[in-house]
Amino acid sequence: MESVIEVLKEYEVWVAIGLVTLILFFLYMRVPGMVAKMLDDRSSAIAKELDEAKRLREEAAAVLAGYVNKAAQAGTEAARIVADAKEDAERFAKETRVQLRQQIERRAQIAREKIEQAEAAALDEIRALAADKAAAAAEKLITDHLDAKRSDVLVEQAIKDFTANTP
Repeated sequence: MESVIEVLKEYEVWVAIGLVTLILFFLYMRVPGMVAKMLDDRSSAIAKELDEAKRLREEAAAVLAGYVNKAAQAGTEAARIVADAKEDAERFAKETRVQLRQQIERRAQIAREKIEQAEAAALDEIRALAADKAAAAAEKLITDHLDAKRSDVLVEQAIKDFTANTP
């Protein structure tokens, strides 16, 4: 027994006995099962979080794809709107040019007509002045060269012509 007492004096033995007692106590209290259960629960929670993160990542990717698609559609729509605006502007410019040409042609036609009217009025005025001058010249010639005897002969001749032509 002495050797047992000698062994019990060694502190390494007491450390070993304490360690074995602690291990037995943990086994009795089922600590490894609790630790395993806690680790399984934690593993399950981490797996759920990973699944949730994966699902959220997929949703984010789908939303991103949707926004990329919408951005592409918006770009296409913007390009179409710009093209339509250019076409409208070109069409409007052509229509405006045509209307301007037509307006210029109408005004030119009106100007030509006014010029023709002015020319006709000027010709009528010139004719009237020429007729007045011719009548005045004829009157002057007649008064200068017509005496009373010759006047009587002309009046009688005119009366004969008139009665001969009247029915």
